[in-house]
This record gives sequence, C-alpha cells and structure tokens, in this order.
Amino acid sequence: MRLKPIYILLLGLIVLSSFAAIQDSEMRIDTQLLTTQTEFEAGSAIILKFSASEITQPKLYCSSSYGSTLVTPSIQENMLLFTIPKNISKKTGQVQWKLLNDATSLSGQFKIVPIQEVTSMETYIGPPSIEAGGTDYTMLVVIPTDRLDNALPDNTIVDAKHQFLRNETSDAITTKNSIAYKNIYSEEKSGRMLVSSESKNTNSKEYTITVFPAIPTNFNISALRPHNYADGNQITTFETSVIKDKHNNVVSDGTYVSFYITNHKNNSLKTSGTTIKGVATAMMIHPDYKTQWSIKAYVDGMAESDMITLDYEQVINDFEVNFSKYNRNITIGPLQSFMKQMIPDGLQVTLLVYKDDILLETLHKTSIDGIVNFNLNPNSLKKGTYNIVITTAGLEQSFKALQLW
Repeated sequence: MRLKPIYILLLGLIVLSSFAAIQDSEMRIDTQLLTTQTEFEAGSAIILKFSASEITQPKLYCSSSYGSTLVTPSIQENMLLFTIPKNISKKTGQVQWKLLNDATSLSGQFKIVPIQEVTSMETYIGPPSIEAGGTDYTMLVVIPTDRLDNALPDNTIVDAKHQFLRNETSDAITTKNSIAYKNIYSEEKSGRMLVSSESKNTNSKEYTITVFPAIPTNFNISALRPHNYADGNQITTFETSVIKDKHNNVVSDGTYVSFYITNHKNNSLKTSGTTIKGVATAMMIHPDYKTQWSIKAYVDGMAESDMITLDYEQVINDFEVNFSKYNRNITIGPLQSFMKQMIPDGLQVTLLVYKDDILLETLHKTSIDGIVNFNLNPNSLKKGTYNIVITTAGLEQSFKALQLW
C-alpha cells in the first residue's frame, strides 16, 4: 500500500516531461521568410511575411541609416506579418533586419529605392559673379529628388542649361552619388548669364550669374580748366579715357581711379573718382602760385595712365602793403588778378614776425574783396623793432627793422 503514492508520483513526472517535450518541439518549429522581394519603392507599404506556429510571436529588429526600431507582428493564416514603419519605408537605402527568436536565428536585408519621378530640383550655384575671359567659371550643382525628398539614383540625366548674350546651351550631365554638377565657364564678353536645369520634365528656377570685365588695361587721361592762371579759385577737371579690359570690355561702374599730382617743389596732391560707363573724373582747385603739375592716374594694383603736365601762370605780379596805427595795422591789397579784377575771396596771405632772426608769430588770413588786414597785438608783441615777412600767391615782401609802438 505504501508503494501506491510512489507510483502516482512517478506517473505524474512522466506526464509532465512528455508535455514539456511536446511544447519544446512546438517552440522549435522552423520559422521561414516567405517574402521574396528584396527591393521596394520608397513610400510603398513594406510587409515581411514569415511562416510560424500559433505559439511563437517574436519581434523583428530593423535598422537603417535613419535609425532602428522593433516591429511587433500580426498573425494571419499561420503567418507572421511585419509592417515596416513609415519613418523607415519612405527613406531610401539598405535596411537590415533580424528576427528576435531564441529558437530560430533569421536575418537579412532589403533595399528601398527612390520613386522614379522628380518632384523638386535642389540646386546650388556659385560664385554668383565671375570674370570675363574664358578662364573663370561658376559651378552648377543639382540634386534631383522625389516627392519624399529622396535623391534619385546614380546616372539620372540632368540637362544643365545656360544663356549668355545670344547663345543658349544645354548639356546633359548625370548624377553620381546623388549629385550632378557642371562647371560653366565665362566668355570673353561681360554681361549677365542665366542658368537653369531640368530632369524628368521638372525644371529648377532661374539663376543669374554676373560676368564682370577682367582686370583693366592702361589708359589715358586729359585735363580741362577754364584758364591756366594760378588763382587758387578755379577748378581743373581730370578725366580718363574709356577704361577697358584686355577683351575690350568696359570696366564696371564704380571702378576706383586715383589721380596723383606732383608740383615743381616735389610736393604731392591726390584726388580720385569712380568710373561711369568706363570714364572716371576728378577735380582739383588751382594752385595759388606759379607752378607746374605732373599728373598720373592709377587703378590701384592693376592699371595706370600716361603722365600729363600742366603749367599754371602767376596771377599776381605784385601787391601793396600799408602800415598804420603805430605800424600795428597792416593792410595788404588790393590784390588784383590777371585782368586787374579783384582776386576772388579766399586767397591765403601769411604774415611772419621775427625778432633777432627768431620767429615769434605766424598769422594766416584769407582775402575778402581783394583786401587782407592784420592787427599786431601789443600784449604779445611789445614795443620794439621787428622784421616782417608777408607771402601770398608765391610772392614775398620783407620789411626789416620795422618799429612797433
């Protein structure tokens, strides 16, 4: 009678082990990939089908260049259906997958290709300005994309078009690594170039490239003046010839031209102007004493002009000086110009005061109605004997041992 419980226990263990063996054999039923397609179009529904029993429901691990995810299956007619999420299915590239099943080790990959139509043309072009002459160029870069913003496959044909002056050109180029590009060279003439591209009946917008003239070549200058007198009042106007590059293109408006003037004392003056339709002008007031100017112009670092010389004649040959009020009130004038008319207002007169060859004061004034008045202050110049020097228009008068009261 004591053996009966032992037999019952052994019988139970046998039944349990048989059940576990059956369950283990069902868990080890082979899972197989039923989907044979390995290439899908971006944006389409991608479903991977596997054969399976009703017991196993493993997850599918998917990884692409845009990220990784786990996909839970649905069961239909003893099949596991894995629907690939849209964040992966709408982007092109290789997708690696692996079935997370302890009993079966399955893995593989499939490819997502772009939609075979062009929705947009991602276009880049630069630089926006180039130099005429045929050696400088701008680069057109085109990336045709589908409606999901995927780049189209290599060898997709792109027509690169450009128009310049009367010439229209279209060149077929192909994509490589999703990009198509072309170097567009300038011609000898300057102007505006229009650039666009087309692929699979989709066109880009229009781009504008400015073809500027090349480096200026040497040029000539001339001068225009109302007279040749050194009156310190009138204006001399300097003008360049039409400045062009080596291809005969007129230089761009706004090209900066510097005019350098050297007089007979080797002193330098400078004036400048910018070009309009290739011509630059600049002005300089006449000198107020007899001199000769040598003028040369430069487009800094690129081109230079010939040198011209201008002679300015003495406009005042002599001037009167009158002393009053204990020699402290000094009147210079009337100052007369080349037709004996009063010199225009603004002519500078300088008075120097010396004592024992030491310069004590320097006074400057400009003429008004041909007259200049100086008043020597008794607080700074005490009663005594001084030497006075007066200069104007390149002339000089000296008064030695002048007594100031």
